[in-house]
Amino acid sequence: MRPSLLDPVFAPASALPGVGDKVSALLKRLLVDSSDEKPRVLDLLFHLPSFAVDRRARPKLAQARIGEIATVEVVVSAHRPAPPHRPRAPHKMLCEDETGDVTLVFFHGVGKTMKERFPLGTRIIVSGMLEHYDGMRQIVHPDHIAPADRPDAVPNVEPVYRLTEGLHLGLLRRLIGHAVKRVPELAEWQDAAFLKRAGFPPLDEALRLLHHPREPADVEMSSSARRRLAYDELLASQLALALVRAYLRRAPGRSTHGNRRLTGAILDQLTFRPTSSQTRALAEITADMAAPRRMLRLLQGDVGSGKTLVALLAMATAVEAGRQAALMAPTEILARQHEERLHEFTQGSGLRIATLTGRDAAGSRSRLLRSLAAGEIDILIGTHAVFQQSVVFADLALAVVDEQHRFGVHQRLSLQAKGAGVDVLVMTATPIPRSLLLAGYGDMDVSALTEKPAGRQPIDTRTVPLERMGDVTDGLRRALSSGAQAYWVCPLVETTEALDLAAAEERFAGLKSAFGDQVGLIHGRMAPKERDAAMSRFVKGETKLLVATTVIEVGVDVRNATIMVIEHAERFGLAQLHQLRGRIGRGAERSSCILLYKAPVSETAKARLTIMRETQDGFRIAEEDLRLRGPGEVLGTRQSGMAQFRIADAAVDADLLEAARRDAKLILGTDPKLESPRGEALRTLLYLFERDAAVRLIRSG
Repeated sequence: MRPSLLDPVFAPASALPGVGDKVSALLKRLLVDSSDEKPRVLDLLFHLPSFAVDRRARPKLAQARIGEIATVEVVVSAHRPAPPHRPRAPHKMLCEDETGDVTLVFFHGVGKTMKERFPLGTRIIVSGMLEHYDGMRQIVHPDHIAPADRPDAVPNVEPVYRLTEGLHLGLLRRLIGHAVKRVPELAEWQDAAFLKRAGFPPLDEALRLLHHPREPADVEMSSSARRRLAYDELLASQLALALVRAYLRRAPGRSTHGNRRLTGAILDQLTFRPTSSQTRALAEITADMAAPRRMLRLLQGDVGSGKTLVALLAMATAVEAGRQAALMAPTEILARQHEERLHEFTQGSGLRIATLTGRDAAGSRSRLLRSLAAGEIDILIGTHAVFQQSVVFADLALAVVDEQHRFGVHQRLSLQAKGAGVDVLVMTATPIPRSLLLAGYGDMDVSALTEKPAGRQPIDTRTVPLERMGDVTDGLRRALSSGAQAYWVCPLVETTEALDLAAAEERFAGLKSAFGDQVGLIHGRMAPKERDAAMSRFVKGETKLLVATTVIEVGVDVRNATIMVIEHAERFGLAQLHQLRGRIGRGAERSSCILLYKAPVSETAKARLTIMRETQDGFRIAEEDLRLRGPGEVLGTRQSGMAQFRIADAAVDADLLEAARRDAKLILGTDPKLESPRGEALRTLLYLFERDAAVRLIRSG
């Protein structure tokens, strides 16, 4: 149970004065992702300012600078209402001090109330953006106007927050002010020496400083108040991951030793030598499998770095020990492709491989499940269908999850429940920056494939303006007539999937009129059977040019495809461009990637396109993607299983992440059940940042 001490901040926002149904709905739109959750006081507390406006300078009018915020003390000298025949004209209020004058401009009938509130001769304080218009100083709709005898009514430094339509900044500030007053006094969970060294304030003081800043620097990313909260969040995340890992490690594992009967046969018939990083990764995995505790390892490697072979050799090791293995893929296309590749590698080895998807006929599915339960299948390849209760293994030793970011952590855990002491290997072709690795995969060991297999040709990447699309189609015509195959990826339209589809269908129609039946189409809204058929025709070479949305981004492997055209490449993220480019260059032929862009492009898009031209190193691209886009988007959706941070930024706070990881390790080494005074306080931290599941793991032993 969450400590009652935290009840005031977990109360619904409607408990605050001024929050009725209408305001609550606006706060929900601004602060809450889930449709079935209501905004809470906590959501307001963690909605930090984007920046702060500095109103501390109080110059005379003659010294106030045009184009900056000015806070001046002046006397009202005239009101000039809108003429009767021009009701939409502004009301103007002339004010002056001993050095000059300024006109305050009000639209939408506001001027009438100004005339009543501030008659001629009233001394007032005004704050707003000072402009120059028609030879005069003016401030249009000042941010603040107050009588001169109430200078505190105009704040010296004012936080500015992200808003939603219909919610005014003044109201949001007021509500957050009420929320800050509800923060209880909490026992300090941070190490005292660390706090002193880092210069971090106590939590309640940090929240007050961020929402009631004394100077603009108090709300910046580098401020001690924000970094204090970021460290709290990172420590909660790292501590939760460490507790999950400790819990999984406590569950008994089984030692799985191979005898090289199958792995030796597979390696002997290869036409190439594995890279040194493949050999190293396999050694790390088999050492984990042989250990008495359960393996939880991430295998990350760039597009085409040979993860499938490493996974196969690990699964063959499990089969050598008389047990079974499973390989999970996010789509049926990828599952079938894995089946094909595994059969290529295992001819004559005697390995019994089967594939299970959600579309198998009832009769064949029943036969497969009986064989699996009887131990007559060594390796099962499957989609989400493998999670179903009816899927029972005789003795599952190893579960391999491909494209980990398509599966949630809970799915990973449910696979482990399919056997006793199941080892788990998750794979991703999206190289992950170290800071994100710590943030999202802190519960795993990591192996990285950093080399490309021998014989892989570099991909010639070029950026071409959309105006030259005719040249691109002419080049395509020549390439297709010489036997090449190509992908044409349609623009990513951010608003809806339907618009993505419309863009793809429009481009398909245009290219079909130019190339006839050589052109195929594939997109995410097709029925799976239809999509598989379109892909199959392309794989067999029956179609030469495949028009697609980003559904082809992951894993599709057509060796003869040597050209990739990405339309409106400026709309795609770096990692996505890199993944798409990775669909070509998989055979021995030279390949080309054409990035079609529409000028002018933003500085960020320009940087992305430049990096794509300069490098094919997925690890460098991942770091640049993190720098350009931030951690929220690098791995895609919330379903990635990645930690979701509200305050911390894995790119900016990498040093804090390292410190939080070390601290979490130290805490669990000395107080694994969080029973010391600091441990008890840390339980409160876990609840505050909603890592409650970790506390339940402690209680479950």
